[in-house]
Amino acid sequence: MSELVTGEAVALELRPAKLPSRALAVLLDLVVAMVVYIVVTVVLVAATASLDEAAQVALSIATFLLVLVGAPIAVETLSHGRSLGKLAFGLRVVRDDGGPIRFRHALVRGAIGVVEILMTFGVVACIASLVSARGRRLGDVFAGTLVVRERIPVGRAGVVPPPPPELAGRFGELDLSAVPDGLWLAVRQYLTRMRQLDPQVSWGMAQRLAADLSARTGAHPPQGVHPAAFLAAVVHERQAREARQAFAGRAAGAGAYPAGAYEAGACQPQASGRPRNPADQAQPAQSAQFASPAQPAAPFEASPDRATGSGSGSGSTGFVPPA
Repeated sequence: MSELVTGEAVALELRPAKLPSRALAVLLDLVVAMVVYIVVTVVLVAATASLDEAAQVALSIATFLLVLVGAPIAVETLSHGRSLGKLAFGLRVVRDDGGPIRFRHALVRGAIGVVEILMTFGVVACIASLVSARGRRLGDVFAGTLVVRERIPVGRAGVVPPPPPELAGRFGELDLSAVPDGLWLAVRQYLTRMRQLDPQVSWGMAQRLAADLSARTGAHPPQGVHPAAFLAAVVHERQAREARQAFAGRAAGAGAYPAGAYEAGACQPQASGRPRNPADQAQPAQSAQFASPAQPAAPFEASPDRATGSGSGSGSTGFVPPA
């Protein structure tokens, strides 16, 4: 039940899969592979009836290797660790550091899987998974991989801190379609745990994540702004877009806010006796969450082209980067 920890000491929410779910996923994959193998074999036997016995034996071996060995390797490589059975049960193969697998990982897993799954009917794989603390079979041990659960209950998710006000609405026109789900997950988990990291480790990881996000969106962190603030601003922009899509139909008949209201912070009641935004009431608690107990955290430095000159209100969002 231990969480997966990356090389930067960030505990990911992905947890190792249990043996029953892995066994069911492998069983579903084997059923599909065997059906395809039988169909291909029948077609080849009918098409190669005129060949001699040696040629038919060679074709049979080639069919076995391609369908039962090569096809699963290709599927895991192209889907980054998701086969049909794993997709059905919410599982995925990842590296030991939590990253996506490559061809060499899938090749080692598939080659050793022939022995421990096909030739021994899964007995060796089950014994190895029961002995391993993280449920890994021999193919995972030699390939340096791990099967994890992708579907995590929503209640376990942490709260992503809001971005500073000078970045609100700045990325409204940003194209986020090229950002993969794995990068979104890494950014979100960093933002929810950055206060638990060493300041130098947190700064380096924020820079790497900001560089990866910039390479896929074309937007760079403004000069003078902490990379964690840039990450938070882009994540909140994505959440705002998802919220608008989810509530577009309901908001149309109930006095919807204009486009861009979520980014600009304009969704607020007009009555003077009420707070502008329910999130404002949670700001003191958020500030206490991200402030270091030993050293008071300083507010963000605004970007030169966005700063107002006084910098007032930059720390009112509760988002404080690591020192």
